[in-house]
Amino acid sequence: MQTETGSEVEARAAHRKGHFTQRFEGATDMLIVGIIIALGAAMLVGLITASGAAPWMK
Repeated sequence: MQTETGSEVEARAAHRKGHFTQRFEGATDMLIVGIIIALGAAMLVGLITASGAAPWMK
């Protein structure tokens, strides 16, 4: 059985940390895309259901 040196342990920990940050960045990107799609859908529903008569402009 081989023992690992300190630099090998640090390299493995940095590699694991890199995977976490990549997953976090990917999740953040997907969240932003989801929010943009939801806002676009809300705007589309608002445009479809709008009557065009604003009550404060009578």
